[in-house]
Amino acid sequence: MIFDNQYEQLRIQKAKELRESGVNPYGTGFKKEITNKEFLEKFDYVKDLEEKKDYSQKVTLIGRIKFLRLMGKAAFAKIEDDTGIVQIYFNQDALGKEWFKKVKKLIEVGDIIEAFGYPFVTKTGELTLHVEKLNLVTKAIVPLPEKYHGLQDKELRYRQRYLDMIMNPKTREIFRTRSKVVSLIREFFEKHGFLEVETPMMHPIPGGANARPFVTHHHALGVDRYLRIAPELYLKRLVVGGFEAVFEINRNFRNEGMDATHNPEFTMIEFYWAYHTYEDLMKLTEDLFDYIFEKLNLPKILPYDEYEVDFSTPFKRIKYKDAIVEVGGIDPEIVENRDKIIKFLKENGIEVDERLSLGALQAELFDNFVENRLINPTFVTHFPIEISPLARRSDEDPEIAERFELFIAGREIANGFNELNDPIDQYERFKAQVAQKDVDDEAMHMDEDFVRALGYGMPPTAGEGIGIDRLIMLLTNQHTIRDVILFPAMRPKKSETEEKTKKEKK
Repeated sequence: MIFDNQYEQLRIQKAKELRESGVNPYGTGFKKEITNKEFLEKFDYVKDLEEKKDYSQKVTLIGRIKFLRLMGKAAFAKIEDDTGIVQIYFNQDALGKEWFKKVKKLIEVGDIIEAFGYPFVTKTGELTLHVEKLNLVTKAIVPLPEKYHGLQDKELRYRQRYLDMIMNPKTREIFRTRSKVVSLIREFFEKHGFLEVETPMMHPIPGGANARPFVTHHHALGVDRYLRIAPELYLKRLVVGGFEAVFEINRNFRNEGMDATHNPEFTMIEFYWAYHTYEDLMKLTEDLFDYIFEKLNLPKILPYDEYEVDFSTPFKRIKYKDAIVEVGGIDPEIVENRDKIIKFLKENGIEVDERLSLGALQAELFDNFVENRLINPTFVTHFPIEISPLARRSDEDPEIAERFELFIAGREIANGFNELNDPIDQYERFKAQVAQKDVDDEAMHMDEDFVRALGYGMPPTAGEGIGIDRLIMLLTNQHTIRDVILFPAMRPKKSETEEKTKKEKK
């Protein structure tokens, strides 16, 4: 059985006793008329009354018991809902001798209760509910962690997010912020005339980014399908079809390693804007940050880890190769020479595939010596075309893509570019990607239908993707993506039953 330790068994017995006495420990029909926060705000005036109480005001609170102190014929408790904690006081005279006795014996920390009474202020100055009626709403079978140590185990917090949220109000606040930010992003793009759309999660061909896909099988069709790496190619099909400004906020899936900034499923917004350029997107991105900061009433300088990040706009801009030289401190002669890059990387203890193109080798320099040094928001532009298979070539320099990435606190937050709308060029680049698969297992597949869509004519368009999870990390000063995803991916853990069976066999 799942609930097999002595404390859980004791609570199960208490639930049974409640049933036998006519009290359903899992009842229904309870209505919440006021939140804890509203109670504290509404009755704050009681502190100024001469008697420090108001019998004329009767109110019902519902919350989880987080603290309980029994004192003979009376008790104090703290109950918590999703807005905060309120102290309640109850005694034998108000509840009646028999029910008070049952409450003392059968109701405990972790249980959810309903309390009806009037507001008063204790001698210590705390606004409290004087309870006249008390009902059990839900009996908790599993005890909460010990109060003074709380829930410290990080892995347990991720595996049992519900317990993390019960014990850590800060966790709930992080996810409230996340919800607000997503709502603000949606609001921002709708105000700018973008249409929100939904595109497939299962793709016949993985595409839209360089990454290893998850593979599943569709039995009715008898074909494999790939959980989407990115919605890009479908969103651009919509631009071909006549939607000139579209966005989607949804999940992407990438079958790759997990670390502080990577989870196999994550949330992004991607948006595409016809008759605009990547320079317009950079300005739009700055406007989006200004909008979020204004609506959340955040200061423009926020702490992140050991840094103070200045989000004042406009953000700094620097070209890709200039960043390698100026930020990475690497000799310009090395940057333009394949052999010198390979030698330099090896001398610095970095393994490198010598078959990589010059652009891919420059990316190794950037990833290892530049990215983590870009603390304040910085747009890096003029990427090598070899690592930008879906971006438009620069008319001035065909080796350069009309592309940018936004870096903040040493991490990529956004990627945008002028979209390639030449179907022949796109076809040739897909072919080059396919040829790279022996070297790079994350290279893109050929998508002939997308090329055909471009053949009908896509207007000049700029598109961008922003990582929602990483953005929330920045705004809430969290240093691992697991802290901003409600249920992050975790290595499978054997159930308690399996562990017990294993021990018994030994």
